[in-house]
Amino acid sequence: MIIKSSEFITSAVKPSQYPPAVLPEIAFAGRSNVGKSSLINTLLNRKRLVKTSSTPGRTQLINFFLINEKFSFVDLPGYGYAKVPVSVQKTWGPMIETYLTSRETLKGIVLIMDIRRMPGNYELDLMDWFYHYKIPAVLILTKADKLSKTKQIKQHLSISKALSVDKKNLILFSIKSRQGKDDAWDAIEKLLQEDL
Repeated sequence: MIIKSSEFITSAVKPSQYPPAVLPEIAFAGRSNVGKSSLINTLLNRKRLVKTSSTPGRTQLINFFLINEKFSFVDLPGYGYAKVPVSVQKTWGPMIETYLTSRETLKGIVLIMDIRRMPGNYELDLMDWFYHYKIPAVLILTKADKLSKTKQIKQHLSISKALSVDKKNLILFSIKSRQGKDDAWDAIEKLLQEDL
């Protein structure tokens, strides 16, 4: 995918704040600190379009970005970070669920996981939830460069078994080496195929 333009549109917590539902959207979800913002920036060849933070749980809004004036990326709040107040954590679930169930222009979701940790109940529940609502998902394992090639292969297989998916459907990704960038775009473009 050649990126000609990418820009921030708006932040939202409820449907009345979403941009008009005209263009197809790809949502990005993942635990706090899996490198979600960095992954989006890497895909878009931008350093700071999506704000990154060393403090996990910083993204507390749904952020919309217009890409090539043809589709949008939607950055969902990171989940599962204990230092975020419980009151904030409680609003994230309903806010994300409302977006995912009500947005007609949503074409699919990119679920981002750290290759160094096994999927927890939240990831497994999300996978069931995507299946139930028939939302296509692209699964990406970030921070691949943090493991040796041998450990990457072993962990790739273990995570694919835990998620009950074929390992060819789990993309290994590295922000540093750009490993998996083309594979990620190929998968995203398939979700957008009808609309591009």
